[in-house]
Amino acid sequence: MPDIVRDPAILKRKRLRQAGYATVGAIIVVAVSIALARMEPAAPTVEQATVLIDTVKKGSIVRQVRGLGTLVPEDTRWLPSTTDGRVERILLRPGAAVGPNSVILELSNPQVEQEALNAKLALQSAQAALENLKVQLESEYLKDQAGAAALDAEFQQARMQAEADEELAKEQLVSEITRKQSQLKATTLQKRVKIENERLATARQSIDARLRVQQAAVDQAQAVAGLQASRLAALRVTPGFSGVLQQVPVEVGARVGPGANLARVADPMRLKAELKIAETQAKDIEIGQSAEIDTRGGIMAGKVSRKDPAAANGTVTVDVTLTDELVRGAVPDMSVDGTIQLERLENILYVGRPSLGQEQSTVGLFKVTSPSGDATRVQVALGKSSVNAIEVKSGLNEGDRVVLSDMSAWDAFERVRLR
Repeated sequence: MPDIVRDPAILKRKRLRQAGYATVGAIIVVAVSIALARMEPAAPTVEQATVLIDTVKKGSIVRQVRGLGTLVPEDTRWLPSTTDGRVERILLRPGAAVGPNSVILELSNPQVEQEALNAKLALQSAQAALENLKVQLESEYLKDQAGAAALDAEFQQARMQAEADEELAKEQLVSEITRKQSQLKATTLQKRVKIENERLATARQSIDARLRVQQAAVDQAQAVAGLQASRLAALRVTPGFSGVLQQVPVEVGARVGPGANLARVADPMRLKAELKIAETQAKDIEIGQSAEIDTRGGIMAGKVSRKDPAAANGTVTVDVTLTDELVRGAVPDMSVDGTIQLERLENILYVGRPSLGQEQSTVGLFKVTSPSGDATRVQVALGKSSVNAIEVKSGLNEGDRVVLSDMSAWDAFERVRLR
């Protein structure tokens, strides 16, 4: 077969066309690669029924914090033992209604009984000594009064005799020396009467002083007898007020010492709520703020009466004193929900609390941007929060719809599609 002669010009043009095609193909490949690299990843689809969507509103909200707690008696007393003793009898058991003088249990202590008897006898002895001293001193004083009266009578007689001798001397019926003797006797007796009266006054004061000394001994014996009598009475344990017996942590035959708790009594008609508030929400709680206590059988109003100065296990204990009557079925140790009103915020943007958003923070929320369900992540600055709502400082406008549910599974995406 003869060789075909190829035109060099034709071959050259063919090679140029092939090089051109290759170059165009390479350019197309590069362009497509760049375009694909610049394209955003496809938005993932999220079932709209599985997320919570809320609309941003403008208006007023009441800031609230909520916590769980229990009802506890306001007036609860432990009844301690005031002396050593042995539990002889337990007359009442927990749950019993008690009055001020109801005997819950009885203790025995022979030494206390003996000391009470000795103190009573010592008091009687001191009182008898006081009465005997009174009689003795009064008798002595009466004797002194009789002597003073006799001396005064003698003085009066001498004075009259001196006056008579004075008159007779003027008539020269008696001698001058007789007149002077009568006058001297009267003067001497007058001085003795004065001295005797002063001695009687001093004797009266002495009697009062000696009686006060003995009275002090009686008072001391009476105080000791009263103390011993109270120790003896304390062997019969009574609450001193009306209430319900809650605990009797001792048994018959047990030995107890001073200060040991024998029983706990509470007033079931005066209850308060002890709420546990998360420490992150408790900073704005103040004494006097209004509160509502929900027993699940009714709601009672109250006011914050106490707040623990420190947190424990991530919560702060807050006491709420009830201002309403107890709802039916409210009893000590009942579990309750409490809501405390902090303040009212006027004319603000707010939305429902997102699952991961805390007050005074900035979070990324998905905002619905189209009727078809497209949602784009936006940065939202949050302000003060309540139980179910939180203030929006920036990032959203009134009427915007945002997803409040936890969207952390889509943190890698800036857009999602809700369907």
